[in-house]
Amino acid sequence: MMYLLDTNICIYVINEQPAQVLQRLIQVGRESLAISTVTVAELAFGVEKSDRAGTRTKLENFLSKFPILDWNQEAAWVYGRVRKVLEAKGQRIGERDLLLACQALALGATMVTNNTREFERIDGLKLENWVA
Repeated sequence: MMYLLDTNICIYVINEQPAQVLQRLIQVGRESLAISTVTVAELAFGVEKSDRAGTRTKLENFLSKFPILDWNQEAAWVYGRVRKVLEAKGQRIGERDLLLACQALALGATMVTNNTREFERIDGLKLENWVA
C-alpha cells in the first residue's frame, strides 16, 4: 500500500512531533511513503517565508528520504472528473488539496492528512489521519 503525505504531516515529521505521527511512520515504513511535487511546492513556499537559518537544509534532508512523485497526466484526468463532480454538488476544496487528492486517487494511494474535513468531500479517496 502506498501513502501520500500531505503538507501538514510532512511538517509534523520534520518537527518530530506529535509522537503518534512518528510512530505511525515507523509502523508503515518509509518504503510505503511518497511525497507529491505539489507538497514539495507548499513546503518550499514555507521555507521561503521563514526567516530561520537552516530551514531549507532541514527540508532538503527530509525530502531526500522519500520518493518525490511528479503530478502527471493521469492525475490531471482524475482532477477534471473530480472537480466536475464537486462543482455539480456546489462543493469546493482548496486547489492544492484537490491536486493532491487527485494524485492519490490516480496512484491508488491513501492520503495521510490532518485535514480530513477538506478531503472527505472526494468520493473514493482513502484517508488516514495519523494525528487523531
